[in-house]
Amino acid sequence: MTRCELAIIGGGLVGASLALALQGEAKARGWRIVLIEPFAPGEGYQPSYDARSTALSFGSRQIFERLGVWPQIAERAEAIREILVSDRGRFGATRLRAADEGVPALGYVAENAWLGHCLWQAMDQQVVQWRCPAEVVRMQPLDDGYRLLLNDDSSLDCSLAVLADGGRSGLREQLGITVNQTAYPQSALIANITPAQPHSGQAFERFTADGPLALLPLADNRCALVWSRAHADAKRLHALDERSFLAELQTAFGYRLGALRQVGARHLYPLALVEAQEQIRRHLVVLGNAAHSLHPIAGQGFNLSLRDTWALAEALLETQAPLGDFATLQRYCQRQRLDQQLTVGFSDRVTRLFSNATPLIAAGRNLGLLGLDLLPPAKRWFARQAMGLGTRLHR
Repeated sequence: MTRCELAIIGGGLVGASLALALQGEAKARGWRIVLIEPFAPGEGYQPSYDARSTALSFGSRQIFERLGVWPQIAERAEAIREILVSDRGRFGATRLRAADEGVPALGYVAENAWLGHCLWQAMDQQVVQWRCPAEVVRMQPLDDGYRLLLNDDSSLDCSLAVLADGGRSGLREQLGITVNQTAYPQSALIANITPAQPHSGQAFERFTADGPLALLPLADNRCALVWSRAHADAKRLHALDERSFLAELQTAFGYRLGALRQVGARHLYPLALVEAQEQIRRHLVVLGNAAHSLHPIAGQGFNLSLRDTWALAEALLETQAPLGDFATLQRYCQRQRLDQQLTVGFSDRVTRLFSNATPLIAAGRNLGLLGLDLLPPAKRWFARQAMGLGTRLHR
């Protein structure tokens, strides 16, 4: 096959979710979908202590329910029943509870490998074809779509190309799509932790003078750690032996889960807010981290991308216009503009507010956390933002 209706460049969680959202109607319309991915997925799901994970908002659960994959995902998705937000060394704190919001969980945490396995298993192979391992090295615009040149010297023409190849997209740069990038003076240290006490579905957002840290509940009584520190300090922590690292983490986090007993492999990432200046062109959509990469402390990045994906699928399926029609893609962008602006703004402001050690800012932050418990409407707004329900109605 040398032509398809839809080519998705990047078969990760965002690209696979889009294929799944479209495959039912694609079959009825005779569309062929090709997923192009450079890294071949493993054979089945293999549990690993060090598996990377993703925080899923309650809104993302609703989308996965519509895609028909939530029952499978839920088998290894750990529910977040409470979120404790606190400021180290100060009295200000607030606790968000799923029961107060009338939902079974505020969100969930699942291993990326498990999410990918569930999505890939749900693919209809009669509609979705994998080109894997394969990589697009060049994209040529055509009058009616794009020609994709692959690293095996083959080519593929498509009516609509979706660029979902991650935050460091070389194709985005090749196409001349510029980005607005704001570097944060921090790196994120990611690892899995085992505490002595059961986490009982609790998530912790802990803000310290040295940077924010989050501990999120995982299956098998592990916790996913996201710890933001100044670049040099993050490198120092990354290089520590396990015992020394756990001691410093214990000091920063405290003993709400008892002693911290084990830490797995540690990974380090410099942090930045990245936004593509163009998310659509005729016959082209930029999606996922290629469109916007956020600070991980607020846990909003993938959830925003999944909402984008669902909105794009809705826009493509509610019209009879040819795939790649610019007016259709404009409607998608207009539909998601408010969601993106509010979510990016929320994430950026939370990051800056809770990474600032200035005494006056810290005192105001402390009062703000106390105020959330005293002002139920403000607390509900904050909870709905965290749940991914703040900007669109999820029926």
